[in-house]
Amino acid sequence: MQNLIIYKFTSLFHILEELGSNFNFSISLVDSESSLNEKIKNLNNYVIVSDKKYSNIRNTLVLSNMPIKFLKLVEKINIEFLKLQFNNQSEINVNNYTIDLNSREILLNRKKLKLTEKEINTIIYLSKSLNSVSIDELQEKVWSYQSDIETHTVETHIYRLRKKILNTFNDNEFIISKKNGYQIK
Repeated sequence: MQNLIIYKFTSLFHILEELGSNFNFSISLVDSESSLNEKIKNLNNYVIVSDKKYSNIRNTLVLSNMPIKFLKLVEKINIEFLKLQFNNQSEINVNNYTIDLNSREILLNRKKLKLTEKEINTIIYLSKSLNSVSIDELQEKVWSYQSDIETHTVETHIYRLRKKILNTFNDNEFIISKKNGYQIK
C-alpha cells in the first residue's frame, strides 16, 4: 500500500481528502516532526508532501509553487512513488549492511564505502550462497574466467575488499576464508 503523508500542509490535505477515493494511495495529515517519525517508523512505501523543504526528512515532495493544476499534482505524486519504488529495488541487505546498487556503496550505521561493480557482484554472489564458494567458482561466475587459467585475481580482489571493509567498518569477519573458498555468514 502506498502512503501519502501531508506534512504541515492542512489546506492540501483537505483538498486531497475530498478526492481521496480516486487515488491508489492512502492519505494522512501529520503536523509535527514527532508524529511524522512515529507515522513512518513502520512504513516502507511513503511519500511526504509539504510546502517547505525540511533537510532532515526524506522522501519529500515540496510544493512551493502554488497554485498547481490538479492533474499536474497527481502526476508529481505518482512520479515520487515511482522513484521510491526504483530506489527500494536497488537496495540489498547483507547481514547488517545495506548495498545501494545505484550509488555502488555499502552502508552501515551511517558510514558509507564506495565499491566497484566487481566488489558488489562478489558480495552479492557470496551472500546468496549457503556454503563457502571456491575461487574457481568465483572466477567463473563473477569474473567470467575459465578455471584452468592460472590467476590470483579473486584472491587479490577479496584481500582488497576485506581490507576496505576493515578500514571503514572495523569488521574483520564480513568475508571469511574457509579451506575451500570464501563465505559471508
